[in-house]
Amino acid sequence: MNVEYINPFIEASRAVLKQIAGIDVKLGSISLKNSPYASDNIVILVGLTGKIRGQAIFSMNKNVALTAASGMMGGLNLTELDEMSKSALSELTNMILGNTATLLYNRGVGVEITPPSFLMGENMQISPSKMKTICIPLLLGEDKKIELDISVVD
Repeated sequence: MNVEYINPFIEASRAVLKQIAGIDVKLGSISLKNSPYASDNIVILVGLTGKIRGQAIFSMNKNVALTAASGMMGGLNLTELDEMSKSALSELTNMILGNTATLLYNRGVGVEITPPSFLMGENMQISPSKMKTICIPLLLGEDKKIELDISVVD
C-alpha cells in the first residue's frame, strides 16, 4: 500500500474522534500484520472500493467502545453497549472513513466506502484473504486503544 494513503486515515481518525467524541488520540507504532490475527471483542468493518480496494477494520475492547460512545453522547455514562451505542460507534467509523475518502479524493485518489458492519464476540480472528494489513494503533490514554487495520489488495 502506498504510504501516502495511510496519512488520511490517521488525520481523519484523530480529527473525528476529537471533534465528535471529545477524545484526544496519539498515534502508536504502525506495523504490518500477518493473516490471520486476533482481534479485540468489538470490530467495525467498512469496505473500500475504487483506487484502494480492501477494508478498514476498527477493533477495540468493550471499555474503549463505551468510552467512545459515551463521548459521542455528550459524556453520558454508559455501562452497556445497547443498540443506540452500537449505532453511534458505527456512525463514528462512517464519519472517520467518509472524511478519509474526502482527504484521499482531494489528493487525486478516488475511494468509496460501504456501510459499516458491527461485530461483537469473543476470540475473534480476522483473516483478510490475499491482502496486506497495516495496523494503525490509535491511543486514547491509559491502556485504551482502537486498532485501525487497513487491509488492501495489491
